[in-house]
Amino acid sequence: MGERVSVFRREHFNAAHRLYNRDWTDELNAKVFGKCSLPHYHGHNYELEIKVTGEVNARTGFVMDMKVLSDLVQQQVVERFDHKNLNLDTKEFREMNPTAENIAIVIYRLLRPYIDSELDLKLRLYETPRNYVEYPVD
Repeated sequence: MGERVSVFRREHFNAAHRLYNRDWTDELNAKVFGKCSLPHYHGHNYELEIKVTGEVNARTGFVMDMKVLSDLVQQQVVERFDHKNLNLDTKEFREMNPTAENIAIVIYRLLRPYIDSELDLKLRLYETPRNYVEYPVD
């Protein structure tokens, strides 16, 4: 069995969203989501950290080619979400509340099919420098 190593890639995208449940009143949405439920949306400068773990390939010396990973994230995530209103401009969040948790799950599902199944994939999504989520959890 070869050595297992984790490699990391950071990417960035900007997006607007509104947190709300359309089945609730404005008052209940404000109580649960605070300013994040205001009807004119707000934005974040998201930082996405991708962690890929696996055995080092004896031929390449890579766990995964970081250029390939970067290109994949650009195509599947950044081009899809950057400078978009997640609620209005994306099919993924038309019916799903675009919380950081849900965004991380959606990004994972977008990337997972393109990464070798023998490699572990984990994401950390920073909504702000102090607020972030990880998916999946250990």
